[in-house]
Amino acid sequence: MNRLTGADKVLCAIYAALAVVALVWTQVLLVDHLRNGEGGLLDNLTPNAAATFAVVDLLAVALVGVVFIVVEGRRLGVRLWGIYVALSFAVAISVALPLFLIARQVKLATQRGVSPVVE
Repeated sequence: MNRLTGADKVLCAIYAALAVVALVWTQVLLVDHLRNGEGGLLDNLTPNAAATFAVVDLLAVALVGVVFIVVEGRRLGVRLWGIYVALSFAVAISVALPLFLIARQVKLATQRGVSPVVE
């Protein structure tokens, strides 16, 4: 039985590493914010123009990412693509998008006739 190509495995490993780093980093910062009692999270997003720029840019990227997940997930028939949309809002787009990209890569490998078995 054929397996994911070497390039597929490397790409999936990179996506997985990025998702883990994003998960740890975002959650550590969130917990730190909550422990410090610095006020509401939304209140602290836009203290100055630079922070506002970063927030608006991130929201735009998140919107593009969610649209990509929906359109590409439906086009390729990725199972449970809606979970990645929910993760985008519940955890972080920086975690959900790489996880979706792993599922997408496995689906693409399957469609080209390669079994999605990862060792």
